[in-house]
Amino acid sequence: MNILGYLQKVGRALMVPVATLPAAAILMGVGYWIDPVAWGGNSAIAAFFIKSGGAIIDNMSVLFAIGVAYGMSKDKDGAAALAGFVGFLVLTTLCSPEAVSQILGLAPAEVPAAFGKVKNQFVGIIVGIIAAELYNRYSNVELHKALAFFSGRRLVPILTSFAMIPLAFVLMYVWPMVFGGLVSFGEHIQSLGATGAGIYAFFNRLLIPVGLHHALNSVFWFDVAGINDIPNFLAGGKALAEGKAVLGVTGMYQAGFFPIMMFGLPGAALAIYHTAKPENREKVASIMIAAAFAAFFTGVTEPLEFAFMFVAPMLYVLHAVLTGISVFIAASMHWIAGFGFSAGLVDMVLSSRNPLAVHWYMLLLQGVVFFFVYYAVFRFVIVRFNLKTPGREEEEGSVATAAPVAKCSDRSVLARQYLKALGGHDNLVSIDACITRLRLTLKDRQRVDERTLKALGASGVVKLGENNLQVVLGPLAEIIAGEMRNIPASEDLSGVPLPA
Repeated sequence: MNILGYLQKVGRALMVPVATLPAAAILMGVGYWIDPVAWGGNSAIAAFFIKSGGAIIDNMSVLFAIGVAYGMSKDKDGAAALAGFVGFLVLTTLCSPEAVSQILGLAPAEVPAAFGKVKNQFVGIIVGIIAAELYNRYSNVELHKALAFFSGRRLVPILTSFAMIPLAFVLMYVWPMVFGGLVSFGEHIQSLGATGAGIYAFFNRLLIPVGLHHALNSVFWFDVAGINDIPNFLAGGKALAEGKAVLGVTGMYQAGFFPIMMFGLPGAALAIYHTAKPENREKVASIMIAAAFAAFFTGVTEPLEFAFMFVAPMLYVLHAVLTGISVFIAASMHWIAGFGFSAGLVDMVLSSRNPLAVHWYMLLLQGVVFFFVYYAVFRFVIVRFNLKTPGREEEEGSVATAAPVAKCSDRSVLARQYLKALGGHDNLVSIDACITRLRLTLKDRQRVDERTLKALGASGVVKLGENNLQVVLGPLAEIIAGEMRNIPASEDLSGVPLPA
């Protein structure tokens, strides 16, 4: 597998632990609505919710180890997750300040401060990757009959625990330098203030076509480089009291996305509708309304972004620039709100009572401005350069293949249709999914029928390298991936009907 393909694999695995954040956001959001001042101190019920969400936030590092190990394993087996958990426990115990002091013969005061921070998401990701690789290589190994009980999947946690021993010795000498580099990077980005936030947001959007934005997000949203924006924001008053959060600053890598997701992209959708050919507007309207509603309500933007990402790359670059500007403005003005899933209405409402939410309502006013900015910019550029956005294509009926609605409501049938369009089980090496995409490794990409994929409901198809393919389905991605994996390899798909 090439480097890009491997990074793709890591990126999609990161979404497994990140998927726990909505639970934390909802629990803590409800708690802050009940008691926004005392963080649960004035209400047992509020404390119940806040502490419940905090249990997730406080253990994100081990969740990364477990989630990445599970997400990168070849068949998504629990043994890989267990190996990630075991590996994390062994490594962080061996690299704890006490253990380092004893093993290296250092006085407690001489132990580098880096070992006090060894339980972080960066280490969790490394452990998860190693555990997954060991699982993928050795989960089918058969030992001698005397040790048969430890064969196969049971062998992997044992191998992982032993693998952590040499890794721990390496980290005892390397970790202080790595940690110092990560902290320096985080401090440099933070020293740029609002400008750094804007630069991050620009690249966040720019990397979406190849799916590497998840890896970038982990640097700014979690404790990879010392920024940890989402957990610190969700921790609210606790993080503020402990000095981990700064009022008006913590959350700046999140806040500026709300005006884009909730208002800017719906403005773009309206521009695409108005610039479509009159005879195609009804079809375009059904697509744009659904995509704009998803962006506004939940913050899921890929169905809308993929409607113009490849047919009009100029618009997508402008979208990335405007996103950077929005995040820069919100950070500069200290208008702060945060999210556990994405920057939609649900997360805004939940975060509005968080003690770290500052002038969050101004993001709504900023959003109204960006609605008109997006509408004006998109409409002008589409007309001026005659861009072939949905509804403006020359071929008759092409709108139906640009970003249509799925033809079948039966998920098992729909999964079989997608599988057939992808060339069948014998053409698929691996089937994975993140929040909005099928992430596939193929034997022969030429066997994929892209037109049929789009007719079935895919809003985009992304080709990466020779054998990697992403199919953008929106929230259905995980469901369809699961259904596809459940289809027996021996099943005959020749009778499965496909859209004309």
